[in-house]
Amino acid sequence: MKIIAVNAGPRKGRNTDTLINEAISGAESQGAEVIKFDLFRMERYTGCISCFGCKREKNKGRCICRDALTPVLDAIRESDGLIIGSPNYLSEMTASFRALYERLIFQNLTYNAENPCCNQHPVPVLLIMTSNAPDNYFTGLIDGYRNTFSRFVGPTETLVAGDTLQLDDYSKLDWEWSIFDPEAKKRRHETVFPLECKKAFDMGIQLTKSGKEV
Repeated sequence: MKIIAVNAGPRKGRNTDTLINEAISGAESQGAEVIKFDLFRMERYTGCISCFGCKREKNKGRCICRDALTPVLDAIRESDGLIIGSPNYLSEMTASFRALYERLIFQNLTYNAENPCCNQHPVPVLLIMTSNAPDNYFTGLIDGYRNTFSRFVGPTETLVAGDTLQLDDYSKLDWEWSIFDPEAKKRRHETVFPLECKKAFDMGIQLTKSGKEV
C-alpha cells in the first residue's frame, strides 16, 4: 500500500508537520509505504490556470499544467490514500494548500450533471488543519473541504488542532501579543497536543484500513 503525505505548511517540525508525521507513523506501522511532499520546499508552481485542458477526453482526470505540482498530482493519482495538512492562515488554508487543492479537485470535475466526477480511483483522505483559534472556530471551513474532498478524491476524515502553540518563547517577541496567554498555550501544548498526536497516529492506521476497502 502506498500513501502520499503532503505538508502545506512552511514550518518544519512544528504543529502541522508534527501531526502529519504522526499520521505517517501510524500508516507505516501497518506496513504502508509513505511518500511525503513539503510544498514550501518545492520549486515554482501555481494553482489552477483555468486552461480547461483537463476537460478534454484524452486528458480526463489529469491536470495538464506541468510544474512542480505535477509529480505530486501523479503520485496521489496512483496512491492508496492521502494525508494532507495545512495551518490556518487568515481564516483559510495556506496558498500552497490552495494551489494543490484547486488542481487536484478541478481535474476531476466534469461539469456533467449525470456524472460530475470523473475520478475512477477514489482514495481515502486524512485532512489535518492547525490553528491558533479554538478547535471549533472554523467548523464551516473544514466541513466544506471535507465534503469536496469526499466528492472528488475519496472518503475524507478530518483532524483539527486548535489553540496551538506558535512559539516556544513568546517573551522574545519585539512586541506583546496580548490576545494570547502564553502560559495557557504552553499548558495546552503539553497536555492536549500529545492527545492530538495520538489521534493522528490512530487516524493514519485507519487510513490504511480504509484504503483496502475503497
